[in-house]
Amino acid sequence: MKKLFIVISILLTLVLLSSCSNKNDIKPPVEETKPQETKQPLTIQDYFAYKENTNYVYEGEGNEYASYNVMVDYIAGNRVQIRSNNGGTEMIKVLENKDGELTQPIVRGEAYYRENITNSPSNYQEILLKEPLEKGTSWVLADDRKRSITNVEVDITTPSGTYKTLEVTTEGKDHKIQDYYAPNIGLVKTIFTSDGYVVYSALSKVENNVPLTQTVKFFYPNLNNDKLNYLNKKLSFMTNDLTNIVFEKTFKELPKGDISKVLGPNVKIKSLYLNKDEVVYIDFTKELVSEMNAGSGYESMILQSITNTLGTYYGVDKVYITIEGSPYSSGHYMMNKGEFFRVDLKNSVEFH
Repeated sequence: MKKLFIVISILLTLVLLSSCSNKNDIKPPVEETKPQETKQPLTIQDYFAYKENTNYVYEGEGNEYASYNVMVDYIAGNRVQIRSNNGGTEMIKVLENKDGELTQPIVRGEAYYRENITNSPSNYQEILLKEPLEKGTSWVLADDRKRSITNVEVDITTPSGTYKTLEVTTEGKDHKIQDYYAPNIGLVKTIFTSDGYVVYSALSKVENNVPLTQTVKFFYPNLNNDKLNYLNKKLSFMTNDLTNIVFEKTFKELPKGDISKVLGPNVKIKSLYLNKDEVVYIDFTKELVSEMNAGSGYESMILQSITNTLGTYYGVDKVYITIEGSPYSSGHYMMNKGEFFRVDLKNSVEFH
C-alpha cells in the first residue's frame, strides 16, 4: 500500500512538471503586419479622361466667351477629338497621349461641320501636360512661353464640385494662365490673368449620354414647280458616328408633300469629307444612277440638291461627286476628273 502511494505521488509530480514545462514553451502569437501600401504616382492617363457621348459645360466670367461647352466627337486609340463651342465659334482639337506627353497636334477653327480628323496631318503642336507629374516639371512652348507644373494637390471649388487638382501654369510676356486638372475628369478650371484683367472658366456640369445636335438644311427637288425645296433637319451624332451614314439616312427621309427623292433605297454614301482644297468630296455606290430613273431635268435637280446640301453644311461652294471612285457619269452627264458641281441657291425656296 505504501509502495502504491509512492508510485502515484511520483506520477502526479511528473505530470505537474510536464505541464509547467509545456506552458513555458508556448510562444505568444506573432502579429501579422500588413505591407504598407505605397501611393502610385498619377500619370497623364489619369487626367486624360474624356468620355464618349459626354458634354462638359463650363461657366465663366470676365469675357463674353469665357463660358463654353466641350463635346467628344471621336475617340481613336490614344487620340480624342473634342469640339469646343463658346457661342461665337466652334473649334475642333485633337489631343494625343503618347510617350509621357499630352499634346495637341491638330486644331481647326470655324469647324461647324462634323468630320473625323484624328488621323489628319499635324498642323499645330502644343504640349499640354508632361510627365513626371510633379512640381517643377517644366517645358517651353513653340511661341517661347514657359509651361510648368506648379502644384500637385490644389483644392479647387467649381460649380460642379470640389477637386484636388494638378496646377499647370503658362507664363507669357504679359499674361499668365493657370489650368487645373482633376483625376478622372480632366480640366476643371482655367484662370487667365493679364495686367489685373482676369478671366476664368470653371466646370459647371458633366452631361452623360448626350448627342451632338446640328441643324442642317437639306434640299429636295420639287417637280411641280421646278424648284428646289429646302427644310431644316436636326441631326444627332453620338461619339464615333460616321457623318456620311447619318447624311445618307437623312436624305432618304422624305416629309409629306410635293418633293421628290434624292437617293434611292439602296444607295450608299461610301465617303464624305472636306478636302484641303476647300472642295467637298462625296463618293456614292453605283445605285445613285441605277436607281435614279429620272430624265435630265430631274437628274439635274437631284445633283443640285446634293451639292447645295453639302456645300451649305461645310460652308463651301464646290462639291466633287464620284461613283465608286470615278467621276460622275450617267446617260445625261459625263463629268471629267476633277470637275465639280457648284452650289446654286437661286432656285431654292423653303418647304412648307
